[in-house]
Amino acid sequence: MCKRIVLFFVSLSFVFGAFAQESDTITWAEKPEETPVISYSQEPRKYKIEDIKVSGLKEGLYEDFTIIGLSGLSIGDMITVPGGEEITATVKRFWRHGLFSDVKVLATKIEGNRIWLEIQLKQRPRISQVNYYGVKKGEREELETRLGLRKGYQVTPNLMDRAKMLIQKYFDGKGFKNVDVNIVQKDDLAHESEVIVDIHIDKNEKTKINEIVFSGNSALSSFQLRKAMKKTNEKFSLPRRFKTSILEMFSTKKFTTEEYEKDKKNLIEKYNEYGYRDAVILTDSVINVNDKSVNVYLSIEEGRKYYLKDIRFVGNTQYPTDYLSAVLQMKPGDVYNQKKLNEYLSTEDESVSNVYFNNGYLFFSADPVEVEAENDSISLEIRIQEGPQATINRVIIEGNDRLYEDVIRRELRTKPGMLFSREDLIRSVRELAQMGHFDPENMNPQPLPNPENGTVDIQYSLVSKANDQVEFSAGWGQVGVIGKLSLKFTNFSMKNFLNPKTYKGIIPQGEGQTLTISGQTNGRYYQGYNISFMDPWFGGKRPNTLSVGAYYSKQTGYNTDFLSSTMSNYYSGYGGYPYYSSGMGGYGTSSYGYDPYGSYELAYDPNQTLELIALSAGYGKRLNWPDDFFQFMATLSYQVYMLKNWQYMYSMGFTTGTSHNINLELLLQRSSIDNPLYTRQGSQFSFSLSATPPYSLFDGKDYASMTAANRQKLLEYHKWKIKAKVFTPLISPQSAKRTPVLMSRVEYGFLGHYNKYKISPFETFYMGGSGMTGYTGMTATETIALRGYDDGSIAGSSAPYGYAYTRLGMELRYPFLLEPSSTIYGLAFVEAGNAWGTLKDFNPFALKRSAGVGVRIFLPMIGLMGIDWAYGFDIPDYSTTRGGSQFHFILGQEF
Repeated sequence: MCKRIVLFFVSLSFVFGAFAQESDTITWAEKPEETPVISYSQEPRKYKIEDIKVSGLKEGLYEDFTIIGLSGLSIGDMITVPGGEEITATVKRFWRHGLFSDVKVLATKIEGNRIWLEIQLKQRPRISQVNYYGVKKGEREELETRLGLRKGYQVTPNLMDRAKMLIQKYFDGKGFKNVDVNIVQKDDLAHESEVIVDIHIDKNEKTKINEIVFSGNSALSSFQLRKAMKKTNEKFSLPRRFKTSILEMFSTKKFTTEEYEKDKKNLIEKYNEYGYRDAVILTDSVINVNDKSVNVYLSIEEGRKYYLKDIRFVGNTQYPTDYLSAVLQMKPGDVYNQKKLNEYLSTEDESVSNVYFNNGYLFFSADPVEVEAENDSISLEIRIQEGPQATINRVIIEGNDRLYEDVIRRELRTKPGMLFSREDLIRSVRELAQMGHFDPENMNPQPLPNPENGTVDIQYSLVSKANDQVEFSAGWGQVGVIGKLSLKFTNFSMKNFLNPKTYKGIIPQGEGQTLTISGQTNGRYYQGYNISFMDPWFGGKRPNTLSVGAYYSKQTGYNTDFLSSTMSNYYSGYGGYPYYSSGMGGYGTSSYGYDPYGSYELAYDPNQTLELIALSAGYGKRLNWPDDFFQFMATLSYQVYMLKNWQYMYSMGFTTGTSHNINLELLLQRSSIDNPLYTRQGSQFSFSLSATPPYSLFDGKDYASMTAANRQKLLEYHKWKIKAKVFTPLISPQSAKRTPVLMSRVEYGFLGHYNKYKISPFETFYMGGSGMTGYTGMTATETIALRGYDDGSIAGSSAPYGYAYTRLGMELRYPFLLEPSSTIYGLAFVEAGNAWGTLKDFNPFALKRSAGVGVRIFLPMIGLMGIDWAYGFDIPDYSTTRGGSQFHFILGQEF
C-alpha cells in the first residue's frame, strides 16, 4: 500500500513538471522604461490564442472586451511564446495608457499549438480629494482650473509631473521663480482604491530684478534698451549708491521667464526699428543675487545701421505704385525701420493691406523681400498678390437670444452680395456694441473665406448680456430722505404690446426699443414721475429715431412768517439780474455770513406749491455727411409751471401764476466711440440750440412796466451748449485687453434772452458736486458736475444760478474687470470749471480747480455707479472756504 502511494505522488510530480514546461509567465517591470522580465521554459513556438481572460480589476470599472481590445490581441491570433513581439507590444501598450501600476500577461494553459492567456492588471488609484496648502483662495481656484485635478481622475506619474510643472509655471508668471512643490498621495481609508492628493506649495519670495547690465551697445543707450524691455525692467534706474533697502522696494520689478523671453525679442525689434537689422543677443544670463533678486546680463552685437536704397512694388495692378508708396510712408534714404514697414504694410488702420481689404481684396498678400544688401543700403521689393475681390455670401449670427435677428442685421454694414470690407466689419462690431445687448469684450467676427468661388462668409459670435435696469435708491437732503424707483427696459417691443403670447417675462421684447418708467418722492415735500419711449429705428427701415416723453412733479414749500420780509433784504439782485438760491429745497446760510432764517424753524406748508407738467417729442436721423457718425435730432417740448405762493421766487416778484415754455431743441452730434461702457478710443462731440419763440420781439408789449407774473406767462430764451470728449488709448487696444485710456473733456453753456426785461428764471445752470440730478427747490435747472465742491456751491445754492458755464477736465482710466456680468475701472482726474450769473461776466480763464480719484462699477441690472474722492483747490465766489476734501456718489452716466 505504501509503495502505491509513493508511486502516485511521483507520477503526479511528473505531470506538474510537464505542465510547468508548457506554461510561460511574462511579467513587465513596474516602470515602463525597463525591459520585460521573461521566464523561458522552452524554445520559442507559434501558438494560436484560444481564449483571453482579464483579472485584477475592480468589478464594473472596465468591461473585459474593452481591455482585450486595448491589448491589441484577439482570439485566433498567432503569437510567439516565449520571446515574441506580440506580448511585449501588448504590455507596452498598457503602460503607454498610464492607467495601470502593474501589468502581467500569463499563459495559463497550452495544448499543442493552442494557448490560453490571462491579462492581470492592477489599476492605479483614483483621486478622492485634492488639497492645496500655502496658496490664497484666488490662486487655488486658478490652479484648480489649470491643473484639472478632479475627483475621480486616475493618478498617473505623468499627471503628477504635469501638475507640478504647471504649478511652477503659474507662479513663475507671477514672479515666484523659486517655488517649491511637493505632491503627496495618501490612501483614502474611507474609499477603496482612492487616494487623497495633498499639494504643498512654498512660493518663497518673489524674484525681483536687481539690475540689468548691457554690454556691446553703443548705438542705443542702456536706458533705451531697458525701456524696450517692457516687462523685464527696473521701474526706476537709480544709481547704485541710492538703492537703499527702502528704495529697492520701489525700484525693482518681478522677474518671469515668459516675459523675459518676450522682452529679448522686443530688444531686437527696437534695434530693427533704428535700422540695425543684424542686431543679435550674443549671450544672456540670469544670475541669482540672493533668494529674492536676480541680475540680468545681456551681451549685444549691434551690427551696422542700414538705409533704404530703393523700394519697388511688384504685382500691383489695382493701385499705382506712387499711391502705395504714399500709403507706406517710406522712401529711399530713410532708415530701414522694419517696425514701421510692418505697421504701414499690414497692421495700421491706414496700411497698404487695408487699402486692399477695404475694397474686397480679402485674398491679398504682400511680401517684403530684400533683393539687394550692399554696404549699408537695402533694396526692397514688395511682392503683391492681389487675388480676386471677395463677395459676401452669408452672414452668420451666433449667440443671440435677446433680439429679433432682423434687429441685429439692420445694424450691420456687412450684407450678402456686398464686397468684403475690413472697415465695414469693424464698424459693424462698433454698432453692435452701441446697442448694449451684447458683451463688447467678447465680440469675435470671423471672415470665413472660400478661395474656390471668391466668396466669404462672415460669422458674428455674440455673447448676450442683460441690459434692462432696475434702480432703487435713496438720498438725504434738507427735506429728509428722497427715494427713487426706476425701471428701464432696453429691449422693448411696441408692436407686440397687444400680443401677450409674444411676451418674454412681463413685457414684450425683441425690437431694441427703450421704455423708461421712474418715480421719486420725499413723501409730502416732493414727488416726481416720468415715462419715456425711444425707438432707434422708427418704421424699421432706416435708423431714424423717435422719442416721446411725459413728466410730472409737485413740490411743497415751507411756512415762515418773516420769509417775505427777509427775502427782499437777502436777495438784492446780482449784477442787475435776479439772485435766488434754493439748495435742497430751502434757503441756507448766506455766503456773506447772513442767515435769512436765523434760528427760525421751517415748517411744512401745503399752501406753497410748484407743479410742473412736461411733454416732449423728438425725431432724429443719421447723416451721411460729413460722415455717417453724425446724427441730427429735433425735439419739441412743452412745459407748464404752476406756482402757488412759491416764496422761493419772491425776489423775482413771481410767487403765484402760470408759466408756459414752448421750445424747440436742435442737436447735432457725432459719436465714434468703440464701447459705451469702457471706451478705449473715439470721440463725442455735440452742439445744441434750444430756443423759444421771441415773443417780445413782435408782440409789442411793454415788459418793463409789467409785473413779473405777467412777464413770465410765456417764457422766452435761447440756450447754447457745446460738449466734446476725446478718448486716447495709451497703448494699442489690439495689443492689450486692459488698455489705459486718457479722456479729455471740454464744455460750454450759455443761456441768453431776447429782452432784458424778460429773463427766464428757468433752464439755468446748477453747478458743483457730483452732477447727479435730484430734488432741488428750483425746478428746470441743468445740473453740471464739478467734483471737489459742494452741490450748487459754484452756481445754484450758495451762489446765483448760472447763465453761463464752462468745464474742462482730463481723466486717466484703467480697467480692472471687463466681463458681461460687470465692468469695473478706476480713474484719476483733474478738472476745472466755473459758472457766472450773467453772460457779460463770462471769463473762461477764471476757473475753480480740483483733482481726485474714483472707481466706476457697471452692473447690468443697476447700471453705472461709482464713488469719487476729490479735493477742491479754490474758494467759490460766494463762499469763504475752499472746496476741500469731498466724496461724491455717482449713479448713471453723464455725457
